[in-house]
Amino acid sequence: MSGPRDYLQLLKPRVMSLSIFTAFAGMIAAPGEVTNWPLALISLLAIALGAGASGALNMWWDADIDAVMQRTKDRPIPRGAVPRDEALIFGGLLSLLAVWLLALSGTYLAAALLAGTILFYVLVYSMILKRRTPQNIVIGGAAGALPPVVGWAAITGDAPLAAWVLFSIIFVWTPPHFWALALVKQDDYRAAAIPMMPNVRGDAHTRRLILWYSVLLAPLGVLPVAFEMAGWLYGSVAVLGGVVFVALAVNIQRDERAKPAWRLFGFSIFYLFALFLALIIEGGGATNV
Repeated sequence: MSGPRDYLQLLKPRVMSLSIFTAFAGMIAAPGEVTNWPLALISLLAIALGAGASGALNMWWDADIDAVMQRTKDRPIPRGAVPRDEALIFGGLLSLLAVWLLALSGTYLAAALLAGTILFYVLVYSMILKRRTPQNIVIGGAAGALPPVVGWAAITGDAPLAAWVLFSIIFVWTPPHFWALALVKQDDYRAAAIPMMPNVRGDAHTRRLILWYSVLLAPLGVLPVAFEMAGWLYGSVAVLGGVVFVALAVNIQRDERAKPAWRLFGFSIFYLFALFLALIIEGGGATNV
């Protein structure tokens, strides 16, 4: 029988926690101060529910390939804990609740952006891109990059260029993060017939792409300072983190073993967390450009 833990796993808690964290950073980085924290926290809950709903709908659609991948075979649907139809209903109802709640607690723009995020993740990434193109992570990464823009819009009612700077950081971070994982898990993706970059274009090409994206990410990470979202602490974290990120990307060109790729994958998580934590600590007063 299905239990609460099974339905919690459908929400992809780790992915959901990243969405909550970056959305909160977007709220803090927006101009001015949050004047109504209860409504802001309800908006954050709505964003969390939307992220969880996306995860549930993704698991509903990907149940067949999840069953053949070692990394995902223990998810609730493949192991029979949650029927596939129930996951679809659960994810659909949760999506409606999330968008409705954000429209009430935040702004209509934020609710529309959240709805667009869910639809993009499920329809564009999961149903179209993931099984058809090695650019799946590049284009599909837009869904994971939108939470800070949604959080910003929930507080201010707009989504200026400064908010999209935060989007661009996560958007460019996503490919090297997932391609590093794909380098060591490519047998898994091959078994599920998912055209990840190493399986389609080879390891050497993937490693070069990781380096190019890492070089692009490093200066992007510093941009929030130029938009006055943060100060020296954030700038220091961004510069140091960007240098380490590029150094690790260079290292995987020289050492083709799995360990350097795992090291880059692990650091990429730490890098994004440290970046947005510094933004939360110093955030506020962004230029409304």
